[in-house]
Amino acid sequence: MLNVTESPLSLDDVQAAAKVIDGQVERTPMRMSRTLSEITGAEVWIKFENFQFTAAFKERGALNRLKGLSDDEKRRGVIAMSAGNHAQGVAYHGQKLGIPVTIVMPENTPFVKVQHTRNFGARVILKGEGIAEANEHARKVCMEEDLVFLHPFDDKLVMAGQGTIALEMLEDVEKPLDTLVVPIGGGGLISGIATAAKALQPGIEIIGVEVQDYPALYNQLRGIPPKTGGSTIAEGIAVKVVGERNFEVCSRLVDDVLLVSEDAIERAITLFATVEKSIAEGAGAAGLAALLSHGSKFAGKRVGLVLCGGNIDTRLLASVLTRSLVRDQRLVNIRIIGDDRPGLLAHVSKIIGDVGANIIEVAHNRLALDVPAKGAEFDILIETRDAQHTQEVVDALTAVGYPPRKLA
Repeated sequence: MLNVTESPLSLDDVQAAAKVIDGQVERTPMRMSRTLSEITGAEVWIKFENFQFTAAFKERGALNRLKGLSDDEKRRGVIAMSAGNHAQGVAYHGQKLGIPVTIVMPENTPFVKVQHTRNFGARVILKGEGIAEANEHARKVCMEEDLVFLHPFDDKLVMAGQGTIALEMLEDVEKPLDTLVVPIGGGGLISGIATAAKALQPGIEIIGVEVQDYPALYNQLRGIPPKTGGSTIAEGIAVKVVGERNFEVCSRLVDDVLLVSEDAIERAITLFATVEKSIAEGAGAAGLAALLSHGSKFAGKRVGLVLCGGNIDTRLLASVLTRSLVRDQRLVNIRIIGDDRPGLLAHVSKIIGDVGANIIEVAHNRLALDVPAKGAEFDILIETRDAQHTQEVVDALTAVGYPPRKLA
């Protein structure tokens, strides 16, 4: 419950947090991307918060909150609920400060985030299908063990710590930015950034980004009943309800909230990896996904993106990158039907090779009922340069009597 006597978050709070965490978290790079600017039509500046030691911005708020504990609270220890990045930030800095840390994480939290949190010395409890269930269990343990609860976003010191990102972003560009695009989970990051940025540059536009299945702030600002849920690659911002303090700030200072699809987030992760050679988790790529999905809104503007985290499971990253090859028709499954005779596959392979494509995998099926009894069905997975190159393969096979069908 929001304390009515508590003063609103201010620029002074954010600047005080900057002094508290100075030298203990990375001042991450702020760089302009020429290639992403060409792709999106905006002048794109990226704040690489995945360069933090725990690979996410959450260290800032966690450290500022831990530093604000009394000696008695430090002795008792702290507990937090988190899908991963807040957990790692609290665990890492708690370990450095000698504060016992317990973290409750949803059962579907990516393994890499669970393991890293444990590696920082925290006791990890996996409970619940999502943040809400993890939060309920964390509150129960907090009461039973007399711990101090560290909320991941609905906390003034946490919000102030996250707001230090805006101070650095505005300091590190030669000319003022027009817009900041910020992922939204519970609202701690955007409320801190909006507070600092609007105080320093009142005309700057603050745009939040949520995934389509978790439009918590989007709905609340429009008076739409909450309706969230589902699987998302951006589990770090899969939050059903924003915090009270966060909503109070966002309702005043956030100019708009945009929704992005899972496909757009996958494309953004791929672009960060292939263009910037930098790893982004789903939540971290949400800002770029917004530029890809809502290009006209940002065209010609100087836009600052927060790449807020890079903790993505390696298997998931591999899947996203492979799916991008399929999406760009650089990895295509084709089916041809021909006579079941010796040398046919060698002949087809030579045609594909002569065009410059690479065969990855072949499946040979003689039992398909839509194929003549003396025929065979071949499913061939090929790798090409692009969609045009794929069409060249199709044309070459068609020309020699084996017209292929692309498989979904």
